[in-house]
Amino acid sequence: MRFSQPDPAQGPLYPQALAVLEAALAAADPAQAVHRALHREGDILFVDDRPYDLRQFRRVLVVGAGKATAPMAHAVEGLLGDRITAGTVTVKYGYTAPTRVITVREAGHPIPDEAGVAATQAIANLLHDTTADDLVLCLISGGGSALMPLPVPGVSLTDLQALTEALLRSGAPIQALNTVRKHLSQVAGGQLARLAYPATVVALIVSDVVGSPLDVIASGPTVADESTFEQAWQVLERYGVLEHISAPIHQHLQRGLSGEIPDTPKPGDPALARVHNVIVTDNAHAAAAAVDKATALGFNALLLTTYLEGEAREIGRVLAALAKEIAWRGHPLPPPACLIAGGETTVTVRGQGTGGRNQEVALSAALAIQDLPGVVIASLATDGTDGPTDAAGGLVDGLTIARGQGRGADPLAALRDNDAYHFLERAGALLITGPTNTNVNDLLAVFVGTPAQS
Repeated sequence: MRFSQPDPAQGPLYPQALAVLEAALAAADPAQAVHRALHREGDILFVDDRPYDLRQFRRVLVVGAGKATAPMAHAVEGLLGDRITAGTVTVKYGYTAPTRVITVREAGHPIPDEAGVAATQAIANLLHDTTADDLVLCLISGGGSALMPLPVPGVSLTDLQALTEALLRSGAPIQALNTVRKHLSQVAGGQLARLAYPATVVALIVSDVVGSPLDVIASGPTVADESTFEQAWQVLERYGVLEHISAPIHQHLQRGLSGEIPDTPKPGDPALARVHNVIVTDNAHAAAAAVDKATALGFNALLLTTYLEGEAREIGRVLAALAKEIAWRGHPLPPPACLIAGGETTVTVRGQGTGGRNQEVALSAALAIQDLPGVVIASLATDGTDGPTDAAGGLVDGLTIARGQGRGADPLAALRDNDAYHFLERAGALLITGPTNTNVNDLLAVFVGTPAQS
C-alpha cells in the first residue's frame, strides 16, 4: 500500500493506520475464506459442515464471476483439483490468479463489455447439459453483476452499458441498480441456478454488500429474487434515468410489467431446491480484524457499524465530527483511539471530475479537520479500485488541505466538480493498493492520537 506522492508529510499515526488497513485486507483474503468454509476428508467434501459425497457426482463443474473469484478458484483447485471436470470464472481486468483446470477470463467493470458477455456465454454453455448427477460450485463475489452480463434477447450490450452508466451517475445504491439488472439478465436473480438445474449447486460467496443480503450480492445469481419488474421500473423513475433507457429495454420491461414474460425465480421455485448458498467472508470479518489490529497497536478501538451508507461527502463530515469529539471530549473513547466503520457510500455525480466514493469521503473529511493535530482519517475500497481510478481511497490529516493548496489545488472546487482524485493526488493523500483480489465493501477509520503522537 503506497501513497500518490513519494514523500507525504507523515506523522506517527500514518504507519499505524496503514497497518490496521492491511490487517483488514488480509482478513478478507478470499482464498483463505474458501479454506475456512470448505474441507475435504477423502471423498467427502464438507461445505460449512454440510457433507457432499463426491462419489455420487458424475462431474464437478466450477463457474462464477467477481473480483475475488480467481483466488477462490485457486483455493478450490487445491481442494478438488483431481475431481474438477471443467470450470470458468470471470474477473475484472488485472484481478487474476494462477489456475490449472479452471479458466480465468477477464472482463470490464463497472461497465460490462463484450469480453464479459463472451465469458458469461461460456458459463451458460458449460451448464447447458447438467443433470442431477452433477455438482456445480459457483464462486461469487462483488463485481459479479457487471462481470457476468448476458442480456435478455433483444437487449444489446450497448443498451446495458448506457443504462448502467446512467444509474451509477444518478447515485442509485447497489441494491437499486441490481434490481434493474436482474430483470434484463439471463443469469442474475436466481437465473444461473435455473440454468444449472437439476444439478446440485453450492455457491461460495464473498459479500460486498451492506448486511450481506444474498439476493443483492452480484445480483443473486443462485438466490430467489423477491424483486419484480414493477420495482425495476420504479427504480428508473426514482433516479430519473427513464430518458436514458433504450427502446429494447423499455419494451422488455413493459412486457414484464404486463405479464407477457415470466419474472425471475421466486422463493419456492423448484430450480432453487438443490442450491446451498454460503457467505465465506464479508465486511464484518475485515472490520473485526481492523479493530483487533488497532487494539494490538495500543489504541482504544471500537467497531461503530458495518452498515454505513449515505452520501460520501456527508459521511466524511460525520467522520470528522467523531474525530473532534474524541480529541476534545474523549468520547466515545479516550485517545489514543481508533473508530472503525464498514459499509458503502454513494456519490451523486454533478461535476466532470475524477474520483470515487472513498476519495470523496476523504476530501470532505480533510476539509472538516483542517489544522486539527493528531488526527488521521482513512476511507478504503477493499477491492483496490475506488470508482474509475487507480486509487483505493484516501488517507488524510489536518494538513492535507494545506498540502494540496501548496501544490496549486483548490479543495472546494474539487469537491464541487467530484474531482477528489486530483486534489488528493496533489496532496499525497491517495491510497494505492493495486488489485487486492478481494471485495468486501469499504472500510473507514478514524485515528486520534495522544499529544505525543501529534
